Amino acid sequence: VPAARSILSLAFKANPNSEEIWLAAVKLESENQEYARARKLLARARESAPTSRVFMKSTKLEWALDNIQEAYALVKEGLAQFQDSDKLWMMKGQLEQFNLRNVDLARSTYTEGTKQCPSSIPLWTLLADLELSIKNTTKARSVIEKARLRNPKHPELWLKSIRIEMEAGMEDIAAAVLARALQECPNAGLLWSEAIFMAPRPQRKTKSVDALKHSEHDPNVLLAVSKLFWSERKLQKCRDWFARTVKLEPDFGDAWINFYKFELLHGTPEQQEEVKKRCIAAEPRHGPLWCKYSKDIKNWQEKSEFFLLAGANKLLPPT
Repeated sequence: VPAARSILSLAFKANPNSEEIWLAAVKLESENQEYARARKLLARARESAPTSRVFMKSTKLEWALDNIQEAYALVKEGLAQFQDSDKLWMMKGQLEQFNLRNVDLARSTYTEGTKQCPSSIPLWTLLADLELSIKNTTKARSVIEKARLRNPKHPELWLKSIRIEMEAGMEDIAAAVLARALQECPNAGLLWSEAIFMAPRPQRKTKSVDALKHSEHDPNVLLAVSKLFWSERKLQKCRDWFARTVKLEPDFGDAWINFYKFELLHGTPEQQEEVKKRCIAAEPRHGPLWCKYSKDIKNWQEKSEFFLLAGANKLLPPT
């Protein structure tokens, strides 16, 4: 650590206003539990190199250490300077919704955020999820429809619409929305992978062939095909397709979680260890299931192995 500190201090002298160097120094101190040092560095960074990322990291540190009021003050200060930062809007809304327990305040923050950053898909999704959390399905539906008008041809938004209908028990409407979604985004692997498991069991094989025809190099589709083999108990085929998925997209955490769970149930200890080792080496960062654990503020100091085990622990095999 002292050696790393001295390298960073030389870098500071050469580039006193570099956001990257400030944040590297903060990361070094945080990872070594030197929170007072990290806090001081962030305060200096906000003076000499104020950027939206510096405010984001400042807010996150206080939030992680459970200094909620301080985190809230920092995120508001950041938004006063950087109204176009969707991540700051998201953090403010989440602090209000989950820590301050103020749904109305969170709703107005997310709404204002979508006005300032209309192309931020996660912001629209948070607003819809807030409405769903208070059983306001109609409002959630209209939030996502509005988001789709502002952001046409976005598979994530179509997928959200489909899932809102599925969760409301409206399977016929969900199927109709899926058909419209695939017309607008014919090569979206995200939608094809959903289509496979929405199809009645006897039609899933055919649907997976269609999916591969349209998106043969999409990790979502490869993962869905792997899970289809798993649900049919074709274990070796399933293992081969999982291996293909993580080779194509090692950054896709959801594939690693599914692959590891599969090996926990059907593989040898050596096979389980091999998947775990490869996942840790790949350091994945993406996938909705992975991010459920990696983006949870409680897990802010955890690493890949923790997310892999937590995800696999909760995952149910596909049916």
